[in-house]
Amino acid sequence: MGFTIAEKILARVSGKTEVRAGDDLLAKPDFVIAYDFPGYTDVIFRQMEEEFGIEKVAEPDRYALFIDHMVPTATAAEEDLHEGTRSWGKKNNVPVYERKGIGHQVAAELGYATPGAFVVHFDGHISQLGTFGTLAIGVRRHLLEAFVKERIKFQVPETVRIDITGELQMGVTSRDVFHHIVRVLGPRACRGMVMEIGGPAIEAMSLEARQTINCLAMFTGAITAINNPDEKALAYIRERQRLDIEPLFSDPDATYHARHEIDITNLEPVAVIPPSPANTHDLSEVAGTEVQVGYLGSCASGRVEDLALAADVLEGRRIKDGFQLYVIPTSQEIMEEAASKGILNRLINAGAFISSSSCDYCFGRMGAMREGQKAVSTGTLNVRGRMGSPDSDIYIVNAAAVAASAIEGKIADPRPYLTAAKEKVPS
Repeated sequence: MGFTIAEKILARVSGKTEVRAGDDLLAKPDFVIAYDFPGYTDVIFRQMEEEFGIEKVAEPDRYALFIDHMVPTATAAEEDLHEGTRSWGKKNNVPVYERKGIGHQVAAELGYATPGAFVVHFDGHISQLGTFGTLAIGVRRHLLEAFVKERIKFQVPETVRIDITGELQMGVTSRDVFHHIVRVLGPRACRGMVMEIGGPAIEAMSLEARQTINCLAMFTGAITAINNPDEKALAYIRERQRLDIEPLFSDPDATYHARHEIDITNLEPVAVIPPSPANTHDLSEVAGTEVQVGYLGSCASGRVEDLALAADVLEGRRIKDGFQLYVIPTSQEIMEEAASKGILNRLINAGAFISSSSCDYCFGRMGAMREGQKAVSTGTLNVRGRMGSPDSDIYIVNAAAVAASAIEGKIADPRPYLTAAKEKVPS
């Protein structure tokens, strides 16, 4: 029997010719990535010296730090945290990327998403690097081990294969596809396993769309998600990748814990109902619900494709008086591209508030909601208190639906707006 892409990557980084699900390994991550956050990196830096007597990491090129939360700073304590990260990076000769955008996206732009590589982080949304054939896993409780040892203890996970078939209809995006996967398979379908995504519908998607799906893998219980890299992915990363290693691919006869096929031909826009990321419904079931806030951004969205889709909905229209629409491009590179294409101007003309790339709107540090407010969001979570008051509600929808809801001040189907926009385009 053959091997999965995850098994092949873990065999390579553990110095073995082959491994199987369930095997215990000592694996050497190709890259160890983190963003600074109170109680995480600052604690790791202190423990390295005080508990392990390690003043510097042995291979600084394997490490990368991102400052993408609390940007810009609002307190002296936040600036102290960032300065501690800068100082540690300088002392260790480890790169610190600051104000370039959300680290999970920027890591791909900077080539840490090398096909066939093994990457660890404490945040599970690093899984979006799987778009490029990278096995990128959040090891929240064990990241310290990766800072103080060359190899980490790791058990080879099983893999669930999901094939997506059919074609996306207008106004339906990969965001809807992911939440439909959760609706069909359940929030524990891939618990503790790798979610390997493929099929003709995935092959037809843009890399940005695939990043959205892979980014959210944790909400199936998966430890990460991965695609077998195709030419589209390899072409993007070829000039960026930091390691010269051969891409790896699952064998046709690989062994999987389970295999699923999901047809998205008849999929409609969905809404994930608060307060659970597993509560997926058709958007039509909650259409008309009054909302006061919209957020288009996060590591799961805010890329050029989403920004352009929202701009199409808003073209020639204004957001409803009193509605707050926050648009946060995922990285500075994306912001520059969206600006050069005129997308940001279209959003601004409709009344959107555009802010530089940051994680802060996603977790409620900026644009915080008050008691009783409801939001439509492309953020990663809709649990209580995620965007401010624990007595506010967050409905997760796609970028087009955020824009349509901003126009009406209530949850709205974006398809009529997109149909109208299409009809205006000269043939």
